[in-house]
Amino acid sequence: MPKDLRSFMAEVVEQQPGGLRRVDVPVDRRFGINAYGARAEREREYPALLFTNVVDSEVSCVANLLATPERMALALGRTVEELTQSSDRIESPEAHPPVEVAAADAPVKQIVWRGDDVDLGKLPIPVHNALDGGPFLTAAVAVMRDPESGKINAGIYRHHVYDDRHMGVWFFGSHHGGTIHRRYEAKGEPTPVAIVIGHHPAFLMGAVSRVPGIGGEYDAAGSFLGESLEVVRAETSDLMVPARAEIVLEGVIMPAEEREEGPFAEWPGHYVGGGPKPVIRIDAITMRRDAIFQDIQASGREHRLMGALPRISSIHRNVSQVIPGLKAVNVPVYARMHCYLSIDKEQDNDPIRAATTALNTEPENLRMVVVVDDDIDIYNEEEMAWAIGTRMDAAQDLLVIPAWNGPGGLLPTNWGYDKEGGRTARRSSAVIMDATKPAPPVQFPVRAQVPPEVVDAVDLDSAVSVTDSAGLPWLG
Repeated sequence: MPKDLRSFMAEVVEQQPGGLRRVDVPVDRRFGINAYGARAEREREYPALLFTNVVDSEVSCVANLLATPERMALALGRTVEELTQSSDRIESPEAHPPVEVAAADAPVKQIVWRGDDVDLGKLPIPVHNALDGGPFLTAAVAVMRDPESGKINAGIYRHHVYDDRHMGVWFFGSHHGGTIHRRYEAKGEPTPVAIVIGHHPAFLMGAVSRVPGIGGEYDAAGSFLGESLEVVRAETSDLMVPARAEIVLEGVIMPAEEREEGPFAEWPGHYVGGGPKPVIRIDAITMRRDAIFQDIQASGREHRLMGALPRISSIHRNVSQVIPGLKAVNVPVYARMHCYLSIDKEQDNDPIRAATTALNTEPENLRMVVVVDDDIDIYNEEEMAWAIGTRMDAAQDLLVIPAWNGPGGLLPTNWGYDKEGGRTARRSSAVIMDATKPAPPVQFPVRAQVPPEVVDAVDLDSAVSVTDSAGLPWLG
C-alpha cells in the first residue's frame, strides 16, 4: 500500500505507543487546537493529537504530528542518529519520479466540491495564537507550474484565510512560488494553484527541501518516501496533485490583487511580516471520505522541528561538495537561525568556505554559523560553548557580514521599530564563528581526556549509593 498520512499515523500507533492521542471532547478551532499542543509542550510532552470533534466542522484535525525527532525519523525510515547526524543519506531524487494514476484510483477525488459547495469554513482551519489575524493554513503545500519551464513546483507558504473562498499567500526572499506568480502576473494572467493538505510527512519534507532551481520537490518527496509519489490531474487546471492527499484546494492567484495579510506568529516566536499580499480564489475542493485536516502547531516545537531537520539535509549536501571533510550539521530545533558544522579541517580557510556555503543555502533563515573540529559534539551545547571559549579568538575568528538578511521577512531583527508601533523593513547581519584549531602542521594543545577505552570499561553499578552516614565512619 502506498504511503500517506493514514499509513504514517497507523505506524506511529504500532511502533510508538502513546505517540498519538485522540481528543474526542469538543474543541474550538479558535485557539483550542493549538492550546493542546502548547499545554503538552509546557509539560515537556510532544504527542501527536487527533481532534475528532472540532466545533462546527465534520472534518477531523491532526496536529503536532512531527513534534519529536523520533516520529520524524520513523517517517523517513531512519534512526534518530541517522536523521540528525547523517541526514544527507537519501536516495537520488531521480530514483522515484512521480507516477500518474487515474482519478478513479485517487482517494483525494472521493468528494468534489465546486461552485456554491466550496466553503473553507467547513474545514477545521485553526486560529493558532492570541494576536493572529485569523485562521491560517500551516501544513499546506502550494503546487504551481512554472509557465516558462513547465515544471511543477511545490512549497509550504503561509495562507491567511479571509472568507469562504479567499485566502492570502506570502512569498518572500528566494521562494520559487513567488517567481512563478510574478511570471504569470507579468502576462496579466491568474496563477493556477493547488493547495495540498494532509499527506505523509515525507511529502512535506520534500516540499521544503532546497532543491536547486524551480521544480523537483515531487522527486525529492519520492526520495524521502522511498517510493514514487502518486499524482492525479487537478479538477480545474493541468496541475498534478498528490493522489493520496487528504484535501486539495484548487484555485488561482489573482493578478494585481492584494489584501492585508497577518498578523501571524511565526517560527521565531514573534509577530512579524504581514502587509499587502496576493489573494487566492478557491474554485474547487476535493477530499477523501472522512478527511483528516493536517495542522502544524504554529510557533511551537513542531513548527521549529519541521523547519530545522529538512534544512540539515540541504546544508549537508551543499557544504560537503565544497568541504569533503564535513562530518556533521546541526540546526538546533530551539534556534533555527543557528547552524553548527563540524569538519576535519585541512586548510585554514575551510571554516569560512563551509560557513558561507551554509549561509547561501539558507539565506533567509540563518544568522549565525559556528564551525568546530570533528572532536566536538555539535549536538551538545556544552561542547559547543567549550569549543568557542577555547578555540576562537574573536579578533581573527569572528566574521560579521553586514546587511545579509532581509529586508523584512520573518526575523524580528530585519525590521526597524518606533515608539508609535510602526516598523520599517531593513537588513540585518550574519556572523561566522571559526572555533577550530589551526590546520596541520601547526601543533595545538592536546585536549585533556581519560583514555576512552578505560571509561568504557567502568561499571557504574559497582559504585554503591550511600544512604546512611554510618557508611562514612570517618565522619564519626
